[in-house]
Amino acid sequence: MKIALGQINPTVGDFSGNAAKIIQFAQQARSAGAGMILFPELSVCGYPPRDLVERPSFVARNRTTAECIAAETRGIAVICGLVTPAEADSGKTVMNSAALLRDGRIEFIQSKMLLPTYDVFDEMRNFAPAHSQQLFSFCGKQMALTICEDAWNDKCFWNKRLYRIDPIEELVRAGGNFVLNISSSPFWIGKRELRRDMLAAIAKNQNVPVAMVNQVGGNDSLVFDGSSLVLAPDGSVIAQGKSFEEDTIFFDSSNLTGEMHQQIAGEEASAYEALVLGTRDYVHKCGFQRAIIGLSGGIDSALTACIAVDALGAANVIGVGMPGPYSSPGSISDARTLAANLGIRFELLSINDIYQSANQTLAPAFAGLPADVTEENIQSRARGLILMSLSNKLGALVLSTGNKSEIAVGYCTLYGDMVGGLAVISDVPKTLVYRLSAYVNSRAGRNVIPKASLDKAPSAELRPDQKDSDSLPPYDVLDTMVEDYVEESRSGEQIVQDHGYDPDLVKRVIAMIARSEYKRQQAAPGIKITPKAFGYGRRFPIAAKTD
Repeated sequence: MKIALGQINPTVGDFSGNAAKIIQFAQQARSAGAGMILFPELSVCGYPPRDLVERPSFVARNRTTAECIAAETRGIAVICGLVTPAEADSGKTVMNSAALLRDGRIEFIQSKMLLPTYDVFDEMRNFAPAHSQQLFSFCGKQMALTICEDAWNDKCFWNKRLYRIDPIEELVRAGGNFVLNISSSPFWIGKRELRRDMLAAIAKNQNVPVAMVNQVGGNDSLVFDGSSLVLAPDGSVIAQGKSFEEDTIFFDSSNLTGEMHQQIAGEEASAYEALVLGTRDYVHKCGFQRAIIGLSGGIDSALTACIAVDALGAANVIGVGMPGPYSSPGSISDARTLAANLGIRFELLSINDIYQSANQTLAPAFAGLPADVTEENIQSRARGLILMSLSNKLGALVLSTGNKSEIAVGYCTLYGDMVGGLAVISDVPKTLVYRLSAYVNSRAGRNVIPKASLDKAPSAELRPDQKDSDSLPPYDVLDTMVEDYVEESRSGEQIVQDHGYDPDLVKRVIAMIARSEYKRQQAAPGIKITPKAFGYGRRFPIAAKTD
């Protein structure tokens, strides 16, 4: 039997749009001779719906939409994800479910058993787990239908398991001989390889084929890479979908042959495409078409602008140079050159008058006090004022340009360079910023990002001859500390022992990370591309004492 994977990009809450997409893909798969097509987890309502599931009307629309899809897809079996009411004694109102639609009706429903509560996931907050599982028959196969996390508990793959039960093991023991998994598995660098290895382990350990369809697209901070897979019982990949774009993948469930669509390879290329997709979907799904970026002549704003142009098109991106009293002529010319290279509109608006006026207004209150970081931040906030004013007037979303290294230690200004609706590279460490910028130029075959922006010492240019290194350790050192402390949860003592860093320096950086939590919780959402991003996947208190 020819089976299809419908790797689609749904929008949370867009029932009519999601249904139209599911129907379109299903009808095309039917025309191509497929007998069944699988769609991702919660594809009817979009993932993650979060607290929208508390609205009865939202839950009811899942059912009516699924029934509409069933009526429009006769002639092909459709498996799609949706929210269903929970049993009264569960303590929750809904379940995360998968429905088999066949012959114009909902024939079978299986709900998710394993509900993740780590990193960005909080499904126990919203859903009740399934108490039991059943197989369904299709073309001589006993199909084991599972949902995302249900496949992430193989005792032969994980050293430490998070759940007592393994839904796939139980279904195979009950006679299942073909595993289907519908997923909304978010991307981070290295996740695709981990997912493939995990699924291969299941196929080999259970001696069954495994087909996994994964959502694609951006929803808020999360990017879903697609990269759907079908694996033979020996763990070999016999069909795969593209990465970071919608796709339909066909395979034969009997002879286990299928289509191998090319996936984006390499850390830089995959991270860049994730940022582009996340930016495009965030801007468009929030109802915007255009974006505004403050261009400083530095590497961070340059990379952000390149991502925005690839996401939205040059005609929909506006670059704004905002020179101040300490801006170098080179920074202004680098910003202008970048804008010309990208073909975007460029505005040059000086902050000098705003800065001087603010100082004059504040002079009586500041009398007798020396100049310090306060005056530096006034410059940054003057730029934020300009960007947000342009945003209001032009109806364009401001993209902030701070990287993960700066945001980690608070080397950023609230209501200044942190203003905006999306922090595009807030999960990109500074060292990766340089790698991605080099990738942009290499891919283009020319210096889209000016060489000077790559070569010059990073500086906020808020005081004479200022450099980032005046306040921070070298970025390769800082990024190692941030990765160890934030992503790996290593202690200061472990970081010193592992890398031989100065204990006082490590202690100072950790203190900066802790002290800056109040800033990060007021920041624009960012696009997650690492295993542990700042945002709702890292829930730390603001008022707390840390060692």
